[in-house]
Amino acid sequence: MRIAVLALQGAFIEHENMLRRLGVESFEVRQLSDWQQPKDGLIIPGGESTTQLKLLRDMGLLRPIREAITDGLPVFGTCAGLILLAKGVEGENFERISTMDINVRRNAYGRQLGSFFTTAPMRGVGDAVPMTFIRAPYINSVGEGVDILAQVDGHIVAARQANQLVTSFHPELNDSTAVHAFFLSMIAQS
Repeated sequence: MRIAVLALQGAFIEHENMLRRLGVESFEVRQLSDWQQPKDGLIIPGGESTTQLKLLRDMGLLRPIREAITDGLPVFGTCAGLILLAKGVEGENFERISTMDINVRRNAYGRQLGSFFTTAPMRGVGDAVPMTFIRAPYINSVGEGVDILAQVDGHIVAARQANQLVTSFHPELNDSTAVHAFFLSMIAQS
């Protein structure tokens, strides 16, 4: 198994470290030639979604990534990655990757000072999954075919739609590899 990790900005190295711990090869995607390598899945890390979107456009990656996901490539987006995959973001009306039928509220927990850590159940992953939230979004609503996997304080923080997995928290910043292992199991089943 070989996983592409979008490495334009954000916490991509932490995702690579998680994959390494699970014995899975990964490579960084910084330009179109990187993207054209063989891959079994894609991780879109947390970071600054506006910056990542600008770089996706500038590097000519937005359309090929969208097409690959639409064609069935498994993808896992955390925090900013969740925002980029969402079809709708509250108060915004512009094109993103926009492949997952969710509506998102960005910075839902406030600015940097609103960051926090908790544990909560995540369906298919575990009863006490460590969750680190940093300027995190949450999912306001989901469309048909989207499974809600986790909620914190009544807000949706993890969901899955077919080949797409999103979390508003950063599983790559904790010791547990359970969420990444769940994504790899999605790939194995696809």
